Amino acid sequence: MTKCNSVLVAAFSSALAFTVLPAAAQERLWPDRPVRLIVSQGAGSAQDIAARIFGEQLSLRWAQPIVIENKPGADGINAINAFVGAHDSHTLLFAASGTFTAPPTQFAKLPYDPGDLVPVARVSSTIIAVSVPAALNVNTLGELIALARKEQGKLNLAPTPGTTEITFDNFLKETSITMTKIPYSDITKAVADLSENRIQVIVSGIAIVKSQVEAGKVKLLAITNFKRASAVPELPTAIEEGYPSLALEGLIGIFGPRNLPTGTAERIAADVQGVAADPAVGPRLSATGQQLDPGGPAEFAAAVEAQRKNIVTTAKALGIQPVR
Repeated sequence: MTKCNSVLVAAFSSALAFTVLPAAAQERLWPDRPVRLIVSQGAGSAQDIAARIFGEQLSLRWAQPIVIENKPGADGINAINAFVGAHDSHTLLFAASGTFTAPPTQFAKLPYDPGDLVPVARVSSTIIAVSVPAALNVNTLGELIALARKEQGKLNLAPTPGTTEITFDNFLKETSITMTKIPYSDITKAVADLSENRIQVIVSGIAIVKSQVEAGKVKLLAITNFKRASAVPELPTAIEEGYPSLALEGLIGIFGPRNLPTGTAERIAADVQGVAADPAVGPRLSATGQQLDPGGPAEFAAAVEAQRKNIVTTAKALGIQPVR
């Protein structure tokens, strides 16, 4: 047998041996090659920074490179299509749950099966805040509601599309308020108008308004998250303010393919929690408007499902029909 043939036979034998290994043994060998981590937002975004922080540390734990691929656009569908289309246990999705809990209420037909995205590890929560111009002289959600009731339809609103917009629309309905919605192709472009009081309300991640808050031109009223955030500990939650209909958690985490073995998912989640335990990680995420919120597959799946049900119920109550 030639040397070349011997190499080919050895390689084939190794591959065959892997395919006949028990599932548990295969799971122990994962990952046996580089891992792709597809991110649903662009480079430099808070989500991208989180993916790179965790990717760097997970790569050391797994002794394999982790390749970050940014696939922004189309309300997250570009990233989901790339992930689902890979059909690969070494391709994972790093995304916010709202990327796929809201689209079924907006699109009559999706180019993917939501069942193909399996929650593996919760990583963090985006801190979502209700922001107003400092010039509006409003300090609490209660004061904003009182002003909006006196000025029905006169306050301009720029909510982040998707779960945030649906949740805030429901809040407006339950408080008997109307605001004029100003559409922006990119919510970050609304911040300049907010700081100059051309629009009066933005509901978004705090990262995009942070510089204007520090400049004294924008004021944060409350966050939608279920618990206070260490980055803004003085800021109350909407629940604390008495408005539970405005509660929304900005869940971010890792999703795997439908056929990812349970043991592999558990290992990924355990390693994510190990990275999260590093005292240097929390402050780095906090600087991007996120807070650490690690959790395993079952816990993450339950949180995603609860959000999905809530958004579907809310959309129906608002009369939203999937038309696109």
